[in-house]
Amino acid sequence: MKAPSVAHNATLLHWLDAGAGYDAEYSDGLSSHLPMAAMALHRLGAPPQRLNVWAEAYATRLQPAPSPQDWPSGDAWAAHLGRRGAWPMYRSLFTQWLQQEGAGDVLEAVLPRLIEGCAGAAFHGLIRTAYAMQSAHRQELADALAHWAATWLALDAPMAAPSDGCESDPAAVLRRLPLPPLPVAGRLIAERVAVVAAWPGFGDAVAQLRVDDKTLERLARGAAELYAASGNFTVLHMLTSAHALRVVLPVLDEPQARLAAVAAYWRAFAAAWAASSARSQGAAPLQPWARIVATAIAADDDHSAKLVDSCREQQKAYGAGQGGDVWRRAASRVVQAAG
Repeated sequence: MKAPSVAHNATLLHWLDAGAGYDAEYSDGLSSHLPMAAMALHRLGAPPQRLNVWAEAYATRLQPAPSPQDWPSGDAWAAHLGRRGAWPMYRSLFTQWLQQEGAGDVLEAVLPRLIEGCAGAAFHGLIRTAYAMQSAHRQELADALAHWAATWLALDAPMAAPSDGCESDPAAVLRRLPLPPLPVAGRLIAERVAVVAAWPGFGDAVAQLRVDDKTLERLARGAAELYAASGNFTVLHMLTSAHALRVVLPVLDEPQARLAAVAAYWRAFAAAWAASSARSQGAAPLQPWARIVATAIAADDDHSAKLVDSCREQQKAYGAGQGGDVWRRAASRVVQAAG
């Protein structure tokens, strides 16, 4: 795993260390963005003073981490997936596991199972894990994996094999999805995703997609296009989670394992697309990257830096493409939101 200059940034390292003192969630199911946004701000070039001001203000909403709990002796690591109350046990498990084995080995062992439940907590387990990998901060990686495991969300219908579909264009499949009445019921994104995924015929429709080595890029671009047009909050998480999956996917050595992971993510992505009820609101005025980045650094919310960081990183990986500068168009919504 290639790490940024975390070890040489005392401010970022301080907040990654401090993150271990907080619970992974607050306010009845909202995910802590402290470590994720701190990493994003660092990569965007936020000066130490700004990172401190943002993190100190954000931390006031968080709750102290619960007391440590030992992992039950003899239980398989996946035995308590999806139990929010199991986060302290999972912290202990992954902390010890990462002390005994390299991060790559641990990730390769758990990623195929975790990705099956990646929609839990609005994809934040996946997103936080990706940032933790890039930070090369062992405790933060343990906490991120614990959050993913504890919020893991099973989607009911079984996945088809990645090669069984007949359609290569995700957008064509999305247009044919059977949907529940809109707006979809549920307070949190993950609750609405679960409603859609359980709708009769949804699993069969999703299985029509033939997953290949270009599918993830197609999903990422589709999410960016939809966010550029709509500014929809659920779609924002689709955009940032597609970036996160691109980051974590290389830990899987086997091509078939990577395709299976993308297939599992696709099911959650499709359900999130349907649950979003996103509609075009008209594109935000296209802004230069310098203004977009400066606005994200100055913003006080907990999503702007992650959004802009994801868009910049995706543009580096995929390029602007024939559809124009989709990543910059999506990121320009930060400037519009700032007024």
